[in-house]
Amino acid sequence: MRYIIQPAADATRQQVGGKAAALANLQQAGFPVPDWFALDPAAFDDSLAAAERARLAAACESGDDAAVTAVLATLTLDDAALAELTQAVATLSLDGQPLAVRSSASDEDGGAHSFAGQLASYLNVAPEDVATRVADVWRSAFSARILAYRRTHGLDTVPPAPAVLIQQMVAADISGVAFSADPATGRRGVAVVSAIAGLGEALVSGASEGETATVDRLGVIERIGQTEQRPLLNDDQLRAIAGLARRCEQHFGVPQDIEWAIAGGEIYLLQSRPITTLATLRDPDGAYALWDNSNIAESYGGVTTPLTFSFARHAYEEVYRELCRLLGVSETEIAAHADTFRRMIGLVRGRIYYSLFSWYDLLALAPGFSSNRRFMEQMMGVKEELPPALAARLSANGGRMRLLDALKLVRAVASLARHERRLPRDIERFYARLDAALAPGDIPLEAMRPDELVTHYRDLEGRLLAHWDAPLVNDLFAMLFYGLLRRLCIAWCGDKAGTLQNDLVGGQGGIISAEPARRVRALAILAAASPELTDILRTGAPDTIQREIARHPAFAEEYQAYLAKFADRCLEELKLESPTLRDDPTPLLRAIGHLAQRFASQESVSAALSASDAPDQSKRALAERTVRRRLAWHPVRRAAFNFVLARARARVRDRENLRFERTRVFGRVRRIFTELGRRFYALGLLENPRDIFYLEVEEALGLVTGTATTTDLKGLVVVRQAEFARWRATEPPPDRFETRGLVAVGPLAARLIPTSNEHSASNATDQRSGIGCCPGVVRGRARVVTDPKAAEVRASEILVAERTDPGWILLFAGAAGVVVERGSVLSHSAIVARELGIPAVVSVAGLTSWLKTGEMIEVNGTSGVITRITEDAQPIGATPREASHVQ
Repeated sequence: MRYIIQPAADATRQQVGGKAAALANLQQAGFPVPDWFALDPAAFDDSLAAAERARLAAACESGDDAAVTAVLATLTLDDAALAELTQAVATLSLDGQPLAVRSSASDEDGGAHSFAGQLASYLNVAPEDVATRVADVWRSAFSARILAYRRTHGLDTVPPAPAVLIQQMVAADISGVAFSADPATGRRGVAVVSAIAGLGEALVSGASEGETATVDRLGVIERIGQTEQRPLLNDDQLRAIAGLARRCEQHFGVPQDIEWAIAGGEIYLLQSRPITTLATLRDPDGAYALWDNSNIAESYGGVTTPLTFSFARHAYEEVYRELCRLLGVSETEIAAHADTFRRMIGLVRGRIYYSLFSWYDLLALAPGFSSNRRFMEQMMGVKEELPPALAARLSANGGRMRLLDALKLVRAVASLARHERRLPRDIERFYARLDAALAPGDIPLEAMRPDELVTHYRDLEGRLLAHWDAPLVNDLFAMLFYGLLRRLCIAWCGDKAGTLQNDLVGGQGGIISAEPARRVRALAILAAASPELTDILRTGAPDTIQREIARHPAFAEEYQAYLAKFADRCLEELKLESPTLRDDPTPLLRAIGHLAQRFASQESVSAALSASDAPDQSKRALAERTVRRRLAWHPVRRAAFNFVLARARARVRDRENLRFERTRVFGRVRRIFTELGRRFYALGLLENPRDIFYLEVEEALGLVTGTATTTDLKGLVVVRQAEFARWRATEPPPDRFETRGLVAVGPLAARLIPTSNEHSASNATDQRSGIGCCPGVVRGRARVVTDPKAAEVRASEILVAERTDPGWILLFAGAAGVVVERGSVLSHSAIVARELGIPAVVSVAGLTSWLKTGEMIEVNGTSGVITRITEDAQPIGATPREASHVQ
């Protein structure tokens, strides 16, 4: 027969439509499907004249629903199709039993669009009425509702005619629907069964709610909203129907929505289609994870490439394993928490986040955590409650476990005390080891073969990443002694504002992070002597700038010295894909030019020079006098205070300086992979040398060593570039969010970060508060910077940013004050601002959405308060373009 299609395992969606194709597949696999056949869509085409088909298509494309209805009003089957249909119906309908006539369109019951309930279906159709109902099904495919649905979902405006499914009716005692996963909550481990007496048409259409129950993977049943009357389905039947839905899911590989019927005690499968709502739902039973970028965004802001993430993830894993060893955690415990170390950070929609539960697990490994949990949480800046599973684990520790933990703590404290005593020596040894690892070899990187580049990387990995001991110990003691210093300032020195410690640790000099700003100032002073050089630095093309620099030997010498030491200290310096000042020195040159123009307009260059020679120690001296006065009659306290102060200063200084060594290591790794990218490009493996940043570390190295799982790097890069371009073009995830189950799939539920900031709720207020990092009060116009690459902070403006990293130091050099939405008292921006004597406030919630460039603000670096002020609030003698330090 031309128009009649009998069930077959190879029946395709295009031939018989989605519904019939699924039933054919299931029937051939042995599922209890009632007999059926399908009427080919060609019968529809042959039942309309060519002119009518053209009119129908035009009406659909124009959205003329009335014209569509008019074309189909007199639709009847072609004689040949009618004859074949009549014969097939007679064979299927034994003794004249009624039949079901259902639509089966090619794009119906698919994974993306189900068209559920939108095309017509007819039950209990007498054999002689089947042809009429077939025509009605065809008409339903062109209804106004269907055409609107197709337009809304971007489908073809002219629907394909559906195949029509003609099936034996089941004289159902009970019927209904079942879902192999809960379509409302997203629970994948729970099947949902709904039942109604007789035919299930009322249930499917929503006219009746019927009875509903859930069945979990262990067969546990929960009946929902049922009365005390005898249920339609007993427990065995519920489990059998749930099992049928799950078998359909296993057969098709995706969760299924089925229709079923029971007749004479037998269960029949009437229909199976994918559940289309689960893609937007997370499984609430899945593993819970909490993600946060509050601190890590300073290092890895925005979208981060696969190479950087894979390198950073491995570095975190190795470094924190080493930390646990330093704290005395046993190798057995470290091995048992291998997954914790692997998940210290995650990549979600192209952006790096801390996995907070992994950090909690890491904290819980620390000796003494069970008895000093609150103190350690405060030291780590943790604001969240412990996750329930971890809290339960800790609470389960009895007296014996707490005793063992206390003994471990004693050993750990003794070990840390030894480390603290020898820390200066260990830092010197670390510097020596790092210098040796980064020392130029006989063969420069530019001349190395790919295998030599891999060997050099592995050498760095073994000598440095797995032995990052001195920076780790120093970081621990920086947090410890800084925290103790703050407490002592409050308790012993009456520092109610809690900011005296900032004055005491600032302005000490010897912090390398402040050196770039001073060098930029020095270069600007040299450039200011030549208006032509100043102008070219500000506006010239790169080649023009380089030619002009060559005409000024003193400037050229200082400029090259800057690049030799700080070329890797660039914007987003820990992202391997970030171009360094070696690649593009334009940001540096522009900053020098803008500052030089400002100096040239001052009364004398010598005044600028004297202002930039050394850190301002007046605030530090004043703070020291305050301490001496408060502790004058307390010699024991004074000795203890000075002990803590000396170590806080040393540890904070060394913390920032050791972070610069991290910059050097990342710079070398960047150069290794950049060179490897050039080798791959030369071999035709990449379209561009910089495409290597779209490979993971082991993918790139494995291509050289023979452990890569793919050699089609170009194809892999194309896929990754498209995905990461999509992440750059979409709204970033919240700063803190939670996930269940698959992290990469499903919505991200934002979770508010607890805050004590009383000004964070509304943009209407004229005042916000954060953490004061460098004392002093300054008034000036805000310069809100989102992209530092092209930004200029004009004379006496206050730099306002969401976050900063060491590359922002070029903007610090000319700023009157600094206010940052993120960060802490020990973040890079806070330390550099203190060293340069710039009033600064960090951790100001909602800052960049509250302030706009040009608004007049007052920044109190002592109290941490930022106030939006009016023009008439200016101090005497200040112009609207000036910033004034208020005494």
